[in-house]
Amino acid sequence: MVKGKTVLVTGSTSGIGRGIAEAFAMEGANIVLNGFGDSEEIDQLKQDLAARHGMKVGYEGADLMDTAAIEEMMRNIEADFGGVDILVNNAGIQHVDSLEDFPADKWDAVISLNLSSVFHTTRLALPYMRTQGWGRIINIASAHGLVASEKKSAYVAAKHGVVGLTKVTALETANSGITCNAICPGWVLTPLVQKQVDAIAENQGVELEEAKKILLSEKMPLHQFVTVEQLGAMALFLCSPAADTMTGTPVTMDGGWTAR
Repeated sequence: MVKGKTVLVTGSTSGIGRGIAEAFAMEGANIVLNGFGDSEEIDQLKQDLAARHGMKVGYEGADLMDTAAIEEMMRNIEADFGGVDILVNNAGIQHVDSLEDFPADKWDAVISLNLSSVFHTTRLALPYMRTQGWGRIINIASAHGLVASEKKSAYVAAKHGVVGLTKVTALETANSGITCNAICPGWVLTPLVQKQVDAIAENQGVELEEAKKILLSEKMPLHQFVTVEQLGAMALFLCSPAADTMTGTPVTMDGGWTAR
């Protein structure tokens, strides 16, 4: 299914992206990691993935808020791997503040990384995919790509934009062998979400497990975090023959969040 194909997962040195990279590596895909972090830890991650799964692993530390850096990253991947067969746009940041108080530089950063980088990696990956007659683009959006929450204006705008861009990409690549879909998860217990759990525990004077329940109950009728393993499995499914006619689709994995 994906064995021998090259997968670029942005924001994959930790969290959701790392879990998705692991899922593809287990199926024999070559992996290009991207993200920030300690260089020794990243080197160890590359070695571990290659040793455990027997495939080629690359790393590109491009700052995805820099268009020139993205272009250089894609050129490097073309030189080292031939091109990107499967693109998983996962990198993202968050800032929480009211509209009146939202810093302009934070708005620009969230839009740049969460939305503009998706455009740039997509436009640069498509020519190779077209020459191959096959490609898969998977954008990690969010439940916030479909519904809104207070004090998350930039994130909600960016993720709505990602869902819209997914649909346009699907239309422009129809009948080319390329598909583009978005995965829209609810809460995933990443370090970023753990900070919100910790804040609830501190502010309300409750244990961590109770704080998790409080957070989940605010949005998700099914009081369970989405796991990185589940997201990896969904990404693999979207690359399988069973999903050949799925394109332009926002796939919700949100415990009922957007069903309300």
